[in-house]
Amino acid sequence: QVQLVESGGGLVQAGGSLRLSCSASGPTFSSYAMGWFRQAPGKERDFVAAISNSGSSTYYADSVKGRFTISRDNAKNTVYLQMNSLKLEDTAVYYCAAVGFFFTTRQAMGRPAQYDYWGQGTQVTVSS
Repeated sequence: QVQLVESGGGLVQAGGSLRLSCSASGPTFSSYAMGWFRQAPGKERDFVAAISNSGSSTYYADSVKGRFTISRDNAKNTVYLQMNSLKLEDTAVYYCAAVGFFFTTRQAMGRPAQYDYWGQGTQVTVSS
């Protein structure tokens, strides 16, 4: 069982930056690949980024590539999402999720149904 808690969301102006954190409970954090997803009101939950167990491999959605960076610190049981050059369309609730396998394709890692554990989410609002 893994419990995930996101933090770091808030209100930021377009062009600004935020760093989200996701802290995991339990001694087996390094056994899980991690993902970030987001969901805007009235829309489906969309893939943002994923990272392998060791942190050596990452995937990004095209909409955030070059602006967002996913990373992890297994010693701290934490995964991060650094978000730069934020746009109005980045406004959403951001969720982190854990899965016991790092799939070899972005498409597979991008499916919410693949993930075993989810956090409660943190709101990110980008204003003009």
